[in-house]
Amino acid sequence: MSHTYAQNVIHVVFSTKSRSKSISREFQPRMWAYVAGICNNHGIFVHAVGGMDDHIHLLVQIPPSLSLAKAVLAIKSNSSRWANEQGNKFAWQQGYGAFSVSSSRVPAVVRYIQNQESHHRKMTFDAELVALLKKHGIEFDPNFVFG
Repeated sequence: MSHTYAQNVIHVVFSTKSRSKSISREFQPRMWAYVAGICNNHGIFVHAVGGMDDHIHLLVQIPPSLSLAKAVLAIKSNSSRWANEQGNKFAWQQGYGAFSVSSSRVPAVVRYIQNQESHHRKMTFDAELVALLKKHGIEFDPNFVFG
């Protein structure tokens, strides 16, 4: 086969350092837009970006030439640098959750990301992350998952 064909749709989740509530409601639209811009600059197709004051969700399609780890590193490092330049004391926590998404589930995950505020009236970020890990069959040690 002379060409590379891939559809790597990934739901990525990560939190602010120490899960501090450092992405204010007013700052969120700018942060989400900046993150989408970083993705676009790296050839990452963005289906959705959203989150809350202490974490972010992305549904992205990563090109086959870019590893997931390098994509997340680019997003985290550039967005945290930019947030600090905007006058916010800001950092992302180490690590991330990444979950593959089949094309048939993309619309549901987009809605899930767009409805974070109502979703988190019922569930904390900690509970949400544990639920995602369990749903995707990922083994984890509860003592270390929130490091």
